[in-house]
Amino acid sequence: MAMNKSAVKTCKVLLQEYQDRKSNVQNPVKLHFTGVGDKDVYNITAPFRIDGVTVIAGRVESRDSEHSEIHFFMEKDGAWMPLGGAPVLTLQDPFFTFIQGELVLGGVEIFPHPAMENALMWRTVFRKGKTLNELSPFFTGPDAMKDLRLAELVSGEIGVFTRPQGEKGGRGKIGFTKVKSLDDVTVELVNDAPLLPDQFIDSEWGGANELHILRNGLVGVLGHVASFDEAGDRHYYPMVFALDPQTGEFSDMELIAVRAEFLSGETKRPDLADVVFSGGLVRHSNGTADLYAGISDAEAHRITIQDPFLKFEQ
Repeated sequence: MAMNKSAVKTCKVLLQEYQDRKSNVQNPVKLHFTGVGDKDVYNITAPFRIDGVTVIAGRVESRDSEHSEIHFFMEKDGAWMPLGGAPVLTLQDPFFTFIQGELVLGGVEIFPHPAMENALMWRTVFRKGKTLNELSPFFTGPDAMKDLRLAELVSGEIGVFTRPQGEKGGRGKIGFTKVKSLDDVTVELVNDAPLLPDQFIDSEWGGANELHILRNGLVGVLGHVASFDEAGDRHYYPMVFALDPQTGEFSDMELIAVRAEFLSGETKRPDLADVVFSGGLVRHSNGTADLYAGISDAEAHRITIQDPFLKFEQ
């Protein structure tokens, strides 16, 4: 289908467009996790199959800390418990894909800032392997870049979605490029990836969270768009758009849910109350999809919505 990209849309415009549509959110659920003491589990992936079991990867950390680990959980009796024998990774915000039959799992690594005392820097790191316990590092992204994502395209090439900040990306804009294989993914390539034009205004930001290869070869992007309000509070909205990896054309973003449509819950800090961090989307054959999301940097929830990518496959 035609991408029909219009002028840049702000969070305010996207929110108004979403509110003008009839909400189709159903079955809001808070996911319950056990086996991690009093720590929070949030910013989860969607469930995926590996080693013969269905698991969720989640960010596990104390309420007053940003030093986190990625744990793998399996569901039992309505709760998600740590998978015995699975690795624990010192990373934030897990994500996954499968490339050439291997699991590719990534997360955000924090480390002491090289120039600023008592400050932290971050980067996205990737591991791959046939099983969870075979996951080994194969690529580390540029310093100060989160939301770096890879996907195996229909052509066999690797789609690379970037999210530079600072001089190139401001508070955070999405870029895209593609390469022939994982071996061709380099820091230089990531840094040089062109930005998608007219997607975010400079005072707002966003990123890709999970990539879906649609039936017609387009990339369905599940992501987030975010802004500060006048009080300095953060507002994160789950969004989708589609991109044609052959032409680089892409559609407008559109929101697929807002915080109020999930169950009520706790928040890490008051300024994070309106944060929905897209984790993953599980598409179903009946035209619906389950959205898994981190809520307010403290909890993990799921809702059922109309499949937002179906229209791009028409």
